[in-house]
Amino acid sequence: MKKSEYENIESYMLECMKDSAHDKEHIYRILYMALGIAKYEKNVDPDILIAACLLHDIGREAQFRNPALNHAKVGGEQAYDFLVRNGWPDKRAWHVRECITTHRFRSDHLPESIEAKILFDADKLDATGTLGIARTLIYKGQVSEPLYSLDENGNVSDGENDTIPSFFQEYKFKLEKLYDKFFTRRGKQIAKERQASAILFYESMLKEVKSCYSCGQTELSGIFQGEG
Repeated sequence: MKKSEYENIESYMLECMKDSAHDKEHIYRILYMALGIAKYEKNVDPDILIAACLLHDIGREAQFRNPALNHAKVGGEQAYDFLVRNGWPDKRAWHVRECITTHRFRSDHLPESIEAKILFDADKLDATGTLGIARTLIYKGQVSEPLYSLDENGNVSDGENDTIPSFFQEYKFKLEKLYDKFFTRRGKQIAKERQASAILFYESMLKEVKSCYSCGQTELSGIFQGEG
């Protein structure tokens, strides 16, 4: 890929990225991680991979405006249209589209090509470890969702069976389950290296919050019992 072509795709990406949890730095991290993973794989088309990485989240704004939309599907179609308009052959633009369409965690449409698998792994790695937790917290703040919810008895829920969105619910539903979802050997290795820090953060935060509620509720109950 020529530098001018890269810069053209990059410029289009920068116009589309407005989400702080999925900002341009997220895109660059995915690109750089993908290039690192690609070194361990065979027959990777660098142009397809670079274009897919740069454009993989351009559908985020549409999904943010309308949560019923799938940003991967929308973004794949946007990327295909953009690349065709800029002279890419239909087959290669479609390949990029398929990489983007299959990069989402919440999907039954799994990646098939090596470029799609690398993009999937690179994107999921950005949701692992403390980096993934930090990005999740930013996103939860953006959409005004809480850190945790309470069960029917007023106790802090660990998120395991929650239906109410929260950070703890997202951790149990997605972040905790990421580590066996990788396709490439290098992706699996990096994920394993990051797993312990994510577990420690979640468990520490859960312990701190539960302790706060337990002690506070006991103290408050004692005050009420002392009335009169």
